[in-house]
Amino acid sequence: MDNYQKPNLLLYYHPLASFCHKVLIALYENGTEFEPRLVDFLVEESSAELFAYWPVGKIPILRDRFREKTVPETTIIIEYLHKFYPGKETLIPSDFELALEVRLWDRFFDHYISELVQKIVVDRLRPEGQRDILGVEQAYQKLPISYGMLEKQLESRSFIVGDHFSMADCSAVPALFYADTLLSFRNTYPKLTAYFERLLDRSSVKRTIDEAEPYFYMYPLFDKIPKRFLKEKK
Repeated sequence: MDNYQKPNLLLYYHPLASFCHKVLIALYENGTEFEPRLVDFLVEESSAELFAYWPVGKIPILRDRFREKTVPETTIIIEYLHKFYPGKETLIPSDFELALEVRLWDRFFDHYISELVQKIVVDRLRPEGQRDILGVEQAYQKLPISYGMLEKQLESRSFIVGDHFSMADCSAVPALFYADTLLSFRNTYPKLTAYFERLLDRSSVKRTIDEAEPYFYMYPLFDKIPKRFLKEKK
């Protein structure tokens, strides 16, 4: 144990957070060694380091001890890993046009699925009289538009960009996982459903969901999470 060297990479995260799932999947896909650092925002000691490195306080952030570099924002983190800590999988293609398409759909999942989901879920936590009824209604209206665009994109593809798993698919997993608990796509969008099932078969995705499972009870729509993702409690 005295000879143990900590990994260069330190990830500040929470196992329940969807954007943290995106980065975890990328790390697990690549077999990249890192030290996880769970952040509890209700405990000042737990979140103090995070705020010291990134005062806006959003997770995840990646801290590279070797390069003394703090990397925020999920897409930037995965881009950083691609450049400085490439793993066994190439999550961003070398071909410019393909890489551009991967980046497009990565942003699509973040902005047009995950952000809509967060809008709805966060509103559930607000006290009466402070809820954004119009904003939530608009989010529910936009989700089917996003689903329809994804259904069309997946007409002749195994993954969202061609036949290879990419950064965009890392983004897709948590976006679709939580969106399905709010407005399910399963009965109306068969290609999107089949795509999501393919993603769920990946070991990186299974590991991420398994690690999140003990925290699912904290999710405001816990009762909407399919039983297949929950372990039986003794």
